[in-house]
Amino acid sequence: MKEFRAKEVLALIYRLLLAYFFYQIARFLFWYFNKDVITLDGITDYLKLAYYGTAFDTTAILYVNALFIFLSLVPVVVNTKAGYQKMLFWLYFITNGIAYAMNFGDFIYFKFSQARLTSAVLDVVKHEDNLGSVGLESVYQHPFVIIWFVVLMALWVFLYKRIKVAPKPPKRMVPYFVWSIVTLCVTAVLVVGGIRGDFKHSTRPINLVDANRHIKNPVQANIVLNSTFSFFRTINTNGFKLVHFVDEDYINKNIHPYKHYEREVPNPRPNIVIFIVESFGREYSGTFNEGKNINGYESYTPFVDSLAKQSLYFTNAYANGRQSIHAMSSILAGIPSLVDAFTSSPYSNQKIQSIVSVCNDLGYDTSFYHGAPNGSMGFLGFGNILGFKHYFGKTEYNNDKDFDGIWAIWDEPFLQYFAKNVGKTQPFLATVFTASSHHPFKIPEEYNGKFKKGHIPMHKPIQYMDYSLKRFFETAKKQPWYNNTIFVITGDHTNQIYYKEFEKQMNRFALPLIFFSPNPKYRLSGKRTDLAQQTDIYPTLADLIGYNKSVRSWGRSLVSDKSEHPIIVNSDGIQEQFMIGDYIYRFDGKEVTGVYHINDLGLENNLMKTLRSEDVEKGKMMCKAWYQDYMNRVINKKLN
Repeated sequence: MKEFRAKEVLALIYRLLLAYFFYQIARFLFWYFNKDVITLDGITDYLKLAYYGTAFDTTAILYVNALFIFLSLVPVVVNTKAGYQKMLFWLYFITNGIAYAMNFGDFIYFKFSQARLTSAVLDVVKHEDNLGSVGLESVYQHPFVIIWFVVLMALWVFLYKRIKVAPKPPKRMVPYFVWSIVTLCVTAVLVVGGIRGDFKHSTRPINLVDANRHIKNPVQANIVLNSTFSFFRTINTNGFKLVHFVDEDYINKNIHPYKHYEREVPNPRPNIVIFIVESFGREYSGTFNEGKNINGYESYTPFVDSLAKQSLYFTNAYANGRQSIHAMSSILAGIPSLVDAFTSSPYSNQKIQSIVSVCNDLGYDTSFYHGAPNGSMGFLGFGNILGFKHYFGKTEYNNDKDFDGIWAIWDEPFLQYFAKNVGKTQPFLATVFTASSHHPFKIPEEYNGKFKKGHIPMHKPIQYMDYSLKRFFETAKKQPWYNNTIFVITGDHTNQIYYKEFEKQMNRFALPLIFFSPNPKYRLSGKRTDLAQQTDIYPTLADLIGYNKSVRSWGRSLVSDKSEHPIIVNSDGIQEQFMIGDYIYRFDGKEVTGVYHINDLGLENNLMKTLRSEDVEKGKMMCKAWYQDYMNRVINKKLN
C-alpha cells in the first residue's frame, strides 16, 4: 500500500476538507457581523445560501492550495519525511492564513462598501500612506474580529496535526511513480473543474455575478460568496478608474445621462417580448443589407426578412459588447461593456435601473428564458440583479431529449415552450435568449437537408434559428396576449464572417434590430438608417410603455420626437470605440488615439494628424465626457 500512497492522499483530502469547514465558519461570522444589513427569512434560508457557497469556496480553496496539492502528490520519494511534511505545513498555513484573513476584513468593512473584497482594493491602497494607522484603529475598534481569527487559526492548526503522515518511503519504485502520475493527472482535472466552478462545456468560469443565481435579493449574494473568491476572480478584470476630464455641467448638457419621455399609453399597457438571438450578425439577413452592393450576397433568414418589412427596423445598428453576457447588460440595462466588461467587474453587483425594474415598477410580470443549464453564461445571476421575477432554463423545461448535448435545448422546441408558457399574467415583459446558432454549428438531425448549405458553418444554424422564430410566431399568434405585444429582435454579438464587408472593424459589431407589433396603434413600421445600438432598446421600450419618469441611459429612445444625437459605444477589447456625428473615435481611457470618417468602417485612414475641425475636437471631448460619466456611475454605484 505504500506504493499507492493511500494515506498521503487521504491526508491531503482531510486537509482540504478542513479548509471547507473553516470557510463555512467564516461565512457564518460574516453574516453574524452583518445581519442587520443582510436580512434572511430564517436558518433554512441561511443554510441554503451556505450550501450554494460551497462552489465558490471550492474555487477559492483550490486557487490558494494549488501548489500545496501539487507538492503533496508529486513523486519525490521523500514526501513522507518529517522535514518535507513540515515544509507542507508552513506552505499550507501561510497561504491559507493570508487568504482566510481576507474574509475577516469584510466582517467590518462590508457595511461601508456593501460588497465583498475585490482586487479593486489594490487601486485604493496604493494611493494611501496611512494604512498602518488605519489597520491599528480597526483592530482597536473591532478586537473580537482579530480574536476570532486567532482562535480559529489555532483550532485549524490543532485539527491539521491530528492526522499525520508516517515516514514510510516506498520500496517498489515503478508502482510508486505510475500511481503518483495517475493520481496527479486525475487531481489536475478535478482542480481545473473546481476552479472553473463547473465541468460543463456550456458554462464559463463562475464569477461574482453567479452568486446571484441563488438569492432573493442582491445583497444576499455576499453570503454565497467568500472574500478570497471575489478577490482572486477580479484580479486583472478591473480597468475601471475614476477620471476627470470635464465638469458635470458639460456632461449634463452633452451626454444627457438621464432621459425623460412623455407618452400617453392607454391601459392595458403593451406586453414586451425581447429576443436576444445568439450570434445574430447583420450579415446574415437580406433586408438589412439591401443597397449595400455586396457582391453575390445571399440571405439566410427569410422569416426575419419578411417580418422586418412589417416592422420598424434599423439597418445601421451595433452591439455594445463582445460576449453574450455583455448583451444582457447592454440591452436590458443600457450598460455597455468597454475594454473591461461591466458584468465581470467588481461593480456588477449593485442596484441597477433597467427595463426590468421599470416594468416591475409598472406592475409587469417579468421573466427570463434561456434553454441552457440554469446559470449558464451568468444569465441567472445577472437576471436576479436586474430583478426578473421568474427564470426559466433547462431545469424548468424538464425534457433532456431536446438538449443539443453541449449548450442548451434546441431553439425550436424551447421557443415553442416559451410561446405557450409566457403571458399567463399580463402585462408582462419576457426576454428569451436563444442558443442554437453557435459553435459547433449543428442543427437537429431531423432538419438535415432542409436548409441550404451556405458558405460557412454558421449559415445552417442561423437558418434553423430563423425557422424556429417562424414557428414561434405561428404559435404566438394563437395566444390571447399576442395582439397587444411589442416584440424586439436583435443579436447578442456577431459570429462567423463570410462577406468582406463584415470583416471591417466596426461591422464586427453590426447587428439587426427590429421592433414589431401586430397592433398598429404602436406605429412600429418603416426602415431607419440612422445609427442605433443595443443600449437604445431599454429607453425605447420605456418610452413605448409610457414610463413617464427619468430613465438613466446612455442610449436614446428610437421612437421619440426629441432630437437626440446618438453616441455609439463598444470596444474591441483593447480600446473603446465611439461613433459620434461624422466620425469614429478610438479612445484608450485617457486620450483619443484615432479619428476616422464615419464611412471608414474598417478604420483604415486615421485622420488624427491631418484633420482639425470644430466637430472633431467636440467629438474628442464627448468621448472623454461619456467615459467620465460611465466610470463615475459604475464605480460610485449611480446606476439606479
